[in-house]
Amino acid sequence: MPDLTDLTVHAAAGLLAKREVSSRELTQAALDRIAAVDDRVKAFVTVTGERALAQADAADKRLAAGERGPLLGVPVALKDVLSTAGVPTTCSSRMLEHFVPPYDATVVRRLAEAGAVSVGKTNMDEFAMGSSTENSAFFTTRNPWDLERVPGGSSGGSAAAVAAREATYALGSDTGGSIRQPAALCGVVGMKPTYGRVSRYGLVAFASSLDQIGPFTRDVRDCATVLNAISGHDPGDATSAPVDTPDFAAGIDAGARGLRVGVPREYMPPTLDAGVRRCIEDALRAFEAQGATVDLDLTLPSTEAALAVYYIIAPSEASANLARYDGVKYGFSWQRGESMWENMEETRGRGFGAEVKRRIMIGTYALSSGYYDAYYLKAQKVRTVIRREFDAAFERCDVIVSPVTPTPAFKIGEKADDPYAMYLNDVFTLPVNIAGLPGISVPAGFVDGLPVGLQIIGKPFDEATVLRAARAFEQTADWHMRAPALTA
Repeated sequence: MPDLTDLTVHAAAGLLAKREVSSRELTQAALDRIAAVDDRVKAFVTVTGERALAQADAADKRLAAGERGPLLGVPVALKDVLSTAGVPTTCSSRMLEHFVPPYDATVVRRLAEAGAVSVGKTNMDEFAMGSSTENSAFFTTRNPWDLERVPGGSSGGSAAAVAAREATYALGSDTGGSIRQPAALCGVVGMKPTYGRVSRYGLVAFASSLDQIGPFTRDVRDCATVLNAISGHDPGDATSAPVDTPDFAAGIDAGARGLRVGVPREYMPPTLDAGVRRCIEDALRAFEAQGATVDLDLTLPSTEAALAVYYIIAPSEASANLARYDGVKYGFSWQRGESMWENMEETRGRGFGAEVKRRIMIGTYALSSGYYDAYYLKAQKVRTVIRREFDAAFERCDVIVSPVTPTPAFKIGEKADDPYAMYLNDVFTLPVNIAGLPGISVPAGFVDGLPVGLQIIGKPFDEATVLRAARAFEQTADWHMRAPALTA
């Protein structure tokens, strides 16, 4: 019998279908693994053991009745930004520390309908604002490959849980790289779908025009499988695109022959870590060996402006979205002041962490009278330019390839006092959100024992080609099969 915590989704589904293992056994193995290693990794805010075993028993009954499904009975971890009925949904913030929502996010409901078993909610940067999971109000998640380093963020708990074999797969959210960046730093697959491909209903909002939900998995086939389950139009979400959902797994084994792969000059700067550069160049040679053509002369001139655009638009939307946390209806509420206004100020001052406050203030300033045109409106205009540059680039290529991060995982605390240095860690991922495109991170090698991710970006709603290219590259090496030496 294989190690049940080391299975991919499709391997686990195969064993379940043949009744060689039960969902309860898979789930208990995941819970045992969490008990053994999570005191060091700290991937989970909440572990829902009894609930998970009850879901596993229900899945076993469905399997015994002859039902089959790619996610039926397979354990999943959920980023704690996804509303889950009856389970605390904290966004890793004191503001929502005791909040228990009365409803499921659409993606949580769709996974439940597919028979998935949720083992718990994962740690994150507070309200998804951060690149290292150091901004959690509760504790810092650690990278399973080196416990002194960050797992990335904001979905660091989900990435670490999959890498540490605490869950077979996980869901996260990506506003400026928050799936792809931690996936790269933790050595797993992570995908941000096209904006509108996956319903945002029940996702606690950070920046509403940028947020998107996506999967963390051990390989690309699993990524396609999970994306199949969570995609599709949702009338409950006004930003959900009314487009058909193809079978993302159908064409992933078509190979790279004939693919046109573009590499923007701006994404391979002289400042790029030498080890990361080597991994990306090796990946490009692997594509060429498979029959793809690689264009090294691609240019996206406004890439340099993307960081500024993002850190105007995202905080502006955050300042509006987080205005609802005023201590009146739900969440933390300070009630000892002499007036309503004092209570509201104390609620927000005590409930939000430093990074959240920083972004609220940046956003409020950018939206304020006299500055709106100079900052927010101009950022939206540049956003349109960035999207048009991507459109022009895709006339020359089918996918765009780049590093995910400029360096491998950095040490905990290394960038905590330098917000700009922290923000620069997402310089290659931010433009994808600004343009609303699909992007994936695939394990592409190691630098000094730390994982490196390859980013593959596609045209809007062309996740199928992104997954095909990712699968073709994945098959050239065994990077995705390697696991951290994290003993129980």
